[in-house]
Amino acid sequence: MKTFTKSQLALRNGQDREEIWVAYQGAIYDVTDSRLWRNGKHYEHWAGQDLTDELPDAPHTEKVFERLQQVGVLGD
Repeated sequence: MKTFTKSQLALRNGQDREEIWVAYQGAIYDVTDSRLWRNGKHYEHWAGQDLTDELPDAPHTEKVFERLQQVGVLGD
């Protein structure tokens, strides 16, 4: 699995490149095809970021990530 930095993840925010990615617990997921992440925004959450600390505020559990394709891991 390829490792990406936070800077590389930030470029996949739905604005700078076609890919839309988010990270959770060290894994990076592709949400490009999700209708819930249009233009890199999902309610008050923005793509290109680590969402680990934001999940407790979400109306769903971490099981949502099981439906997404992991494209890498988040490194330093």
